[in-house]
Amino acid sequence: MIGAFEAALRARRDAGGKCLVPYVTGGLGTDWVETLQAVAAAGADAIEIGVPFSDPVMDGPTIQAANDLALEQGATPVSILDAVRNADIGVPTAVMTYGNIAYRIGWERFAHSLADSGVSGCILPDIPLEEIGPWTEAADAAGIETILLAAPTGSDERLARVCERSHGFVYGVGLLGITGVRTELAESAMIIARRLKEITDKPVLVGVGIGTPEQAVEVSAVSDGVVVGSAVVQRMLDKAGPEGVAELVGTFRAALDAI
Repeated sequence: MIGAFEAALRARRDAGGKCLVPYVTGGLGTDWVETLQAVAAAGADAIEIGVPFSDPVMDGPTIQAANDLALEQGATPVSILDAVRNADIGVPTAVMTYGNIAYRIGWERFAHSLADSGVSGCILPDIPLEEIGPWTEAADAAGIETILLAAPTGSDERLARVCERSHGFVYGVGLLGITGVRTELAESAMIIARRLKEITDKPVLVGVGIGTPEQAVEVSAVSDGVVVGSAVVQRMLDKAGPEGVAELVGTFRAALDAI
C-alpha cells in the first residue's frame, strides 16, 4: 500500500529533491489551520499534525508547552479532526499522537475518523512494534498509513521489521532523548539514516534534534529528508502567526533545495 503521504515523499525524492515534513500542534491558537495552509504553501511536502496529549513522553519542553496550552484552549481529537476535515491544506497530512488517545476512542473508530477527515497517516510513538498489531489492522483497513519510528539502538533485525511494517515513511530517530532543538546534529542521526537507507526503499526521514536548516542539510546528505518539530512549534508559541511560521519553513525548503 502506497498512500498519499508516501506518494508525495517518493515524488520529491524521485525528482532528485529532499523531503520536508514540518510538525504543527493542532488546536494551538485560533490560527493553527491557517498555519497548516501557510506551511504547505512554503514548501512542505507533507505535514504532521500533533494531537495534544497530557503526557507526551517523546516530546521535550517546547512541544509539551504547546500541548498544555492547546489543551487549556479546549483542543480535543474531535475538534482538531473536524477542523482538518473542513480545511483545504494542499498537502497530505499525518496525525502524531499517543496510543492512549487511539485506544480510548477505539482502534477502528479512530482510524476511520482520520480517514473521514482526509488524514493520510498516523504516528503513535509510544506503541512498540510488538504491540502495534491491533492498531495497524484497523489502520490498514481504513487506508491509514502507519508511520513507525526507528531508534538508533535498534538491532539490524528489528530495523528491518520496522521498515517492512512502516508506511508513509520510515521515521529515523536522530538521537536518544526527547524532541527539541539542539546546537549540533547528533552523530546518531547520520548513523540511523545510513542504516535505514541500506535496508529499505521507502522514504527515510530523520527527526528529533533537527532544529536548523544547516542540520537539515547535513543529515539529508544521507537521508531522504527531515521532520522539523520543535523549531516550528516554538514559532507558534512565540505567536509569529502563520506567516512567521511559514517564513521559517521556507528557510528549510530553500536550504534543502540547494543541496
